[in-house]
Amino acid sequence: MSAQTWAGVRERVLELARTPGVEAVFGFPRGGSPLEDPLTPGELADLERYCGVRLPEEYRDFLLHVGAGGAGPAYGVYPARRGPDGAWAWHGDGADMTLPTRLAEPFPVDRVDPAVLDALLDDQPDEEEYDDEDAFEAANDAWEERMEGVLWTDEITVGAVCLSTTGCAQRQWLVVSGPERGAMWDDPRCDDADLEPMGVTFAEWYLNWLEDATRKAEAA
Repeated sequence: MSAQTWAGVRERVLELARTPGVEAVFGFPRGGSPLEDPLTPGELADLERYCGVRLPEEYRDFLLHVGAGGAGPAYGVYPARRGPDGAWAWHGDGADMTLPTRLAEPFPVDRVDPAVLDALLDDQPDEEEYDDEDAFEAANDAWEERMEGVLWTDEITVGAVCLSTTGCAQRQWLVVSGPERGAMWDDPRCDDADLEPMGVTFAEWYLNWLEDATRKAEAA
């Protein structure tokens, strides 16, 4: 895919925002422009320089030709913005989990061992088995710390950008480094499960949403 992939897409999203039935589209932003301005080539170069990595082509072209963020799947695409201090960051629920300075590190394809996760879940303290509330809270705090060390360590999301949320702390990531570069991954860790591939690239993820959103708005 190339820049041609995104030809007319910004205009289609802006037109969608003017469609009377757009309220039928889940998560579509209300009021104002549904998309932030695209990045300039200079801004994109600065973003990549800051992160130390060339972003996947589909996403690069999206930033240049569609927008820095805005309307998209679920609650939209988190915008990439440069702060007054020159530091770049993505903005949205959970976007602070993205580590810009570690995006050049390969995203790990060897994931959490399901047996390890199952054993940890089986070991979760049961409040009914404790006579003392303080003892239960101490045991549960220790268990949660173990869980964080397995599922919530930065090591399992390096090389990826937290790019969207479907709500209730479930998020979606774009892999920017390693064998899965350019692929979207689902993040159901709020349900005590590891990240898993969605089976689509960034462009497929976005354009499939746009087709579906347009159909829903026009049918409403």
